[in-house]
Amino acid sequence: MSSQTSSNLPEPATSRSDRRDTGVGSVFVSNYPPYAHWGKKHLPAAQQALDQAPADAAADLGLYLHIPFCRKRCKFCYFRVYTDKNSKQILRYLDALAREVELYAARPATQGRPLRFVYFGGGTPSYISARHLRQLAARLQATMPWDQAEEVAFECEPGTLTQAKVAAIAEIGVTRLSLGLENMNDEILRENGRAHTTREIRAALPWVQAAGFQQVNVDLIAGMVGETWELWRDTVQKTIDLDPDSVTVYQMELPFNTVYSKQVLGADDGPPPFADWQTKRDWHAYAFEQFAAAGYQPSSAYTVMKKGTDARFVYRDAVWQGADMLGCGVASFSHMQGVHYQNDPSWDHYLESLEGGTLPLSRAYPTTPEERLVREMILQLKRGHLDAAYFRAKFGVELADEFGAAYANLQEEGMLAFDRDQVRLTPQGLLMVDQLLPDFYDPRYRDGRYA
Repeated sequence: MSSQTSSNLPEPATSRSDRRDTGVGSVFVSNYPPYAHWGKKHLPAAQQALDQAPADAAADLGLYLHIPFCRKRCKFCYFRVYTDKNSKQILRYLDALAREVELYAARPATQGRPLRFVYFGGGTPSYISARHLRQLAARLQATMPWDQAEEVAFECEPGTLTQAKVAAIAEIGVTRLSLGLENMNDEILRENGRAHTTREIRAALPWVQAAGFQQVNVDLIAGMVGETWELWRDTVQKTIDLDPDSVTVYQMELPFNTVYSKQVLGADDGPPPFADWQTKRDWHAYAFEQFAAAGYQPSSAYTVMKKGTDARFVYRDAVWQGADMLGCGVASFSHMQGVHYQNDPSWDHYLESLEGGTLPLSRAYPTTPEERLVREMILQLKRGHLDAAYFRAKFGVELADEFGAAYANLQEEGMLAFDRDQVRLTPQGLLMVDQLLPDFYDPRYRDGRYA
């Protein structure tokens, strides 16, 4: 779809068509049922899930490690991150993180199960020193080895990288390095609170290329404050020139508790100008067009992968297919045998729990078989298509029967096409996928649909 034609497509005749301006409140759907419905009362279900051997010993298991440190807080960031921790505090946290993995390794639900994927997220995993990274990895590997994992992913902020640190990241077994570029214009990076510069991006790339990672991914954000058509075209072309194996393109949002959201809500002098949703969709569509012309193919609503490479997203696909995952670190999210749960979001409480030998769980939600079906359907639709045979085999249902009414409404709006074998989003539907997904929510979850 060209940037010229996408803006002429009709807006859907639903409430989401009113979502034109970029207001406060996240649109991105990352889970189902929404986090707003989790609670402390469900924590016994999480403990029970951890104390039971898995019904399917071959079920996938992954490990997420939250490294919550950053040089600066981006003005659009809503994650649990810290910019004020010294070396002693960081070491205390890394010790607790390793202790958490050790506690998990002793539980019946995880004993003897190999890791299919490992994900170092943040925050900024590349913030910590090469020495501390090696020490952490050695301790973790002694407890839950990942030498046979299909993917070990690691997020980086370019300005935190040195040649020695890139070598250490490769040494611990990372297969996919993800560089948070976001934009290729220094003024835009500075306005939006990013810590790095384009000079630091260019300095890091030779080290990354020399390290020989199986996959190098770069992230972009369409609609950062200060963006224009001219600047966005330049960012897209410069990204193509970098020749990454894959590219992830997000659309700028304003979740609660960000610097920009507080400005919008009146806590400061007034909000800066934000691109509206249609403009962001046009920019997103343009980027995908250009990447396609440069030899990339879509992998999801947000990702493209270079043809002829082994690029893939194991972590993403496994989570979207209901894999068990241990989320370690402050405020991290986990999923075990149908039960979702989250760690304590307080720095002190998280550390004190682990130093006392207790997992720092704060809230949970046990899902029903019906909720797991809806969850997988919602998340997998982000890939742009659904395979009815997969859902037939796993859940014993026909997608066209279970969700036919919602599919038919979206088909009338030009967002998707479906039959009994597959569901496929149109180009416009792919651009708006997160705004379509709440159409499938159980009515009791509507109040927390973007939570």
